[in-house]
Amino acid sequence: MNVGIGLPVSDPAALLTWARRADDGPFSTLGLLDRLVYDNPEPLVALSVLAGATSRVNVQTEVLLAPLRDTALLAKQAATLDRMTGGRLVLGIGIGGRDDDHRAAGIDARTRGRRLDGQMAVLRRLWSGEPYGDGVGPVGPAPSRPGGPEVLFGGFRPAALERVARWGDGFLAAAPLPWADGLFETVRAFWRDHGRRGTPRLVAQVNVALGPQHVIDEARAAMHAYYAFTGTPERMVAGLLTEPARIREAITGFADLGADEVMLYCHGRDPHQVDRLADLL
Repeated sequence: MNVGIGLPVSDPAALLTWARRADDGPFSTLGLLDRLVYDNPEPLVALSVLAGATSRVNVQTEVLLAPLRDTALLAKQAATLDRMTGGRLVLGIGIGGRDDDHRAAGIDARTRGRRLDGQMAVLRRLWSGEPYGDGVGPVGPAPSRPGGPEVLFGGFRPAALERVARWGDGFLAAAPLPWADGLFETVRAFWRDHGRRGTPRLVAQVNVALGPQHVIDEARAAMHAYYAFTGTPERMVAGLLTEPARIREAITGFADLGADEVMLYCHGRDPHQVDRLADLL
């Protein structure tokens, strides 16, 4: 079981410290969330900096809101980062749930799912070296892996889960254990229905805070602010795991469901959490 670290977003300059500590530890991946109308670093820019400060860990968007972005430029950005890191980019993609993000990007939120499907067709074509089309040539550079970086899709509805089989390499489940089991099974079923070989890669996300009470309080406050748009942020905050035993249980539980990796998402800024979580593992 691989275990990654989801990075807090409130202090971008401190993320270099987090990244270097994680690269020196047992962790497999650095994850970073995406929003537009929020006080967070842009993930592809931030992960490019963190990739340059590390040598081993993967860098993962969790998840990148692709419909907000120009498709050809996204293809070039992702391929560049993938190529320059030797294939360490994992592109987690989703459609997003905030209307203000889409308004700021000039995108109709009602069409974001259809837009993403159209984007994926173009991304896969460009990453394979084919022309953009209509008299427009290819968009380089070629990614490290033929066909593009590894793509994980996040989401909960059937259309999002089927998208894993149609366009992706795996699924990112931002859901607690009782929900994740059904989501995993649905993803596997779509994978078989589409005649895909092998099995989809399954990645789980667990919100954690490990340390003194002020670290836990800060993480709860950050989660409450981030999920305020849902109208029920208390439900998300209630799922925050703050005890080593419960974090271990979650990792074991996801392993039992067949997850390939668990991302321990930290919302508090204290970088010593990296060391505490490493000791826990």
